[in-house]
Amino acid sequence: MLHRLIGITLIAGSFAVAWFLMTINDFSTKPLSLSDSVVAYELPPGTSLSTVANDLEKRGYLDSALLFKLLVRWEGQASKIKAGEYELHSGITPKQLITLFVSGKVKSHTFTIVEGWTFKDLVSAIRQHKSLKQTLEGLNGPDIMVRLGYPDIEPEGRFLPDTYHFPKGTTDVDFLRRAYKSMEKILADEWLKREEGLPLKTPYEALILASIVEKESAIAEERTQIAGVFINRLRKGMRLQTDPTVIYGIGDKYKGNIRFKHLRTDTPYNTYTRKGLPPTPIAMPGQGALDAVSHPDTTEYIYFVAMSDKSGRHIFSTTLKDHEHAVDVHQRKLIKKAR
Repeated sequence: MLHRLIGITLIAGSFAVAWFLMTINDFSTKPLSLSDSVVAYELPPGTSLSTVANDLEKRGYLDSALLFKLLVRWEGQASKIKAGEYELHSGITPKQLITLFVSGKVKSHTFTIVEGWTFKDLVSAIRQHKSLKQTLEGLNGPDIMVRLGYPDIEPEGRFLPDTYHFPKGTTDVDFLRRAYKSMEKILADEWLKREEGLPLKTPYEALILASIVEKESAIAEERTQIAGVFINRLRKGMRLQTDPTVIYGIGDKYKGNIRFKHLRTDTPYNTYTRKGLPPTPIAMPGQGALDAVSHPDTTEYIYFVAMSDKSGRHIFSTTLKDHEHAVDVHQRKLIKKAR
């Protein structure tokens, strides 16, 4: 009798195990019922397995929170799930979902620092980015640099224009520190590879000049020519006479039109009234502008003026006479016509 009871118990147990394995297998391979072809799902830090399973069931993604918990434990992954924001694609199964949560391959967000942005532009854009965790609100430039770990460093021009990828919840401090280090590396590399004999004493001077080239060059292939003009002017002891530095010096008072009075009003950034480079960069130069300053065109040009066709291109000249003629053709006559 006892043998028969043991046999029945073993058979029942075998059926139960078989049923469990079949149920778990069916559950693990059945695609989730997602509300869209791609769904963003966030796992906050410290979220328990039960909370995740119940939430997935509540959203209608899973048929059973209990089976999901059993599957996770059966797979031995209960302690390996990583927090973050994940992308769930149509067709994903519970088994694949567990693999995704364990992998930590979270959804990537992007932020592009635009070439020619000022530090003020950058901070404004960061404060509007919803995927970055805001910790710098209300701080000014010097205070922000202290938070980054670079006190007494002028922030203008110090962050490399590029498209950055990061997980949701990355702090603005971490993002800025990364962009700062990227600029440091590129600037150091460009300085080591620079042409010999440039009238630039430090990498920071190269950064300042690159920021001016960035603001003056709408056409990428003209960067080395424009850099060559400024290098020639520095060598000759001529004033750079570049409008973007004057505009930067005007600051918030600038209303969109640069006038003769602006060129005559002295500020540390007025390269019409002062020789040499301005005290800081005036924008964030991209790698193209940095490379142009490190490897400028060997040219006799010392003047350039924007063409009137709005192409962004310039007319380059070696003499003041030729430059004045180009200005008459492309700027003065255009101004008279507009009047």
